[in-house]
Amino acid sequence: MNLTQLRYTIDDHVAVIRFARPDQMNGITRVMEGELRAAMAAADADDTVRVIVLTGEGRAFCAGMDMGELETLAPGDIHDPAMMRPFDTQARPDFQARYLYFPALSKPVIAAINGAAAGLGIVFALTCDMRFASDKAVFSTAFSRRGLIAEHGIAWLMQHSMAPGVAADLLYSARRFDAAEALRIGLVDRLYPRESLLDETLAYARDLAANASPRSVRVMKRQLWNARFQTLWENVAEANREMVESFRSEDFREGVRHFVEKRPAAFTGR
Repeated sequence: MNLTQLRYTIDDHVAVIRFARPDQMNGITRVMEGELRAAMAAADADDTVRVIVLTGEGRAFCAGMDMGELETLAPGDIHDPAMMRPFDTQARPDFQARYLYFPALSKPVIAAINGAAAGLGIVFALTCDMRFASDKAVFSTAFSRRGLIAEHGIAWLMQHSMAPGVAADLLYSARRFDAAEALRIGLVDRLYPRESLLDETLAYARDLAANASPRSVRVMKRQLWNARFQTLWENVAEANREMVESFRSEDFREGVRHFVEKRPAAFTGR
């Protein structure tokens, strides 16, 4: 990949994707948007990658759409066919939208929110499977203060992460709030000191990559995201189907063997 506005590295089965426009608070451009999609697709297709970490360089995670591009954005840009192609035609339609394709990835995505997150930056964070944040991070939905609306499914995403009144407050007011409040309302899952955030996130990701069956995690991710659309019975029926397949898998046999033999697991993801 030829990346100009992102950085992409792999170590210990963990791909780290960094927004890399620190002087512009990692504001999203069309170039960065395309590079992010390409980097996520590459990580998902790479058999050596088991976990993906998304973070930012500098003082911000992602401060939303780049203001220069936002000012000149055509009203119909959201419907641009070039930017609306499906990410994975096998995934449910809900996960094919322009900015909501992280749930279609087969691998877990962890947001390491190192600093400011606003607008589209919060959308990206909410489509990750987990969100770890710096204790110095700050947040704002931003949209109402730009004359915009709850864009890109953020109303649905927030309703599934926090109480409806809290979501309404944060969307209507677009007020700034800190990391402690983000943890309390469920927007983020863990807080770490800013200087140790990435190390702590990578330690968690590497443990997940080393000790959890990639096949199990892949199926569980699909179950968790599908559950938002299912009845309890539909979720149980899906689990029963997946249980049969898991008993037939190599990872199940390895899961039993390494436990009995008291040695580290050597999962293959098959």
